[in-house]
Amino acid sequence: MTHYEDLGGETGIRALVDRFYDLMDTAPEAVNVRALHATSLKASREKLYLFLTGWTGGPDLYVEQFGHPKLRMRHFPFAIGARERDEWLWCMDQALTEHAMSEELRGYLTLRMHQLADHMRNQPE
Repeated sequence: MTHYEDLGGETGIRALVDRFYDLMDTAPEAVNVRALHATSLKASREKLYLFLTGWTGGPDLYVEQFGHPKLRMRHFPFAIGARERDEWLWCMDQALTEHAMSEELRGYLTLRMHQLADHMRNQPE
């Protein structure tokens, strides 16, 4: 089985992404990273869903629609420092904690998300 399947396939990935963005939209712990996004999070939700689907071993939907993710390049227009990274991770950690999965998978995804988020930083400490 792939991580995509372990997370619940399309329904599971959508639930994870929705929880992540619901937290970002409402939690005071995410106020700075939220400010980097458009008023509506609809497009961001869809892109993260498409990306995570392929990233976890499901259909490569993001690549089919947008080409290679080039995440760092696509995020470069936004000032992402340690604070924004940590706020993004707070939302993702919460969403991963609440999502039904094995502890082994949760640990793996948490580690990979932390690595990915740190790679997005483009501002000095």
